Amino acid sequence: MKVLMVCSGGMSSAIVVKAIKQEADKQNFPLEIKAVGTGEFEEELKNGGYDLAIVAPQVKHRMDVFKEQAASANVPIELIVPMGYTPIGAPKVLEQIKKYYK
Repeated sequence: MKVLMVCSGGMSSAIVVKAIKQEADKQNFPLEIKAVGTGEFEEELKNGGYDLAIVAPQVKHRMDVFKEQAASANVPIELIVPMGYTPIGAPKVLEQIKKYYK
């Protein structure tokens, strides 16, 4: 499964993405996950062949814009639960992701 995370582009997203990937590996769940900043989101979504987009809590104020961009790319989108946006919250985010696994 291929997932794109949109965040403000800081270091925290890299840490969270790594933790989610490690959790997926631990559960033998096939996951490819990438984080991009808000400025790269739309283009990456159009060209990436993603199954799901997830939105970091710190950019949730732009959720309406991200929803439009995701809809035009025909990709479902979901806001990460705030408790999931930490390295120890990776299992929570992985559970969110798994709901979209085909």
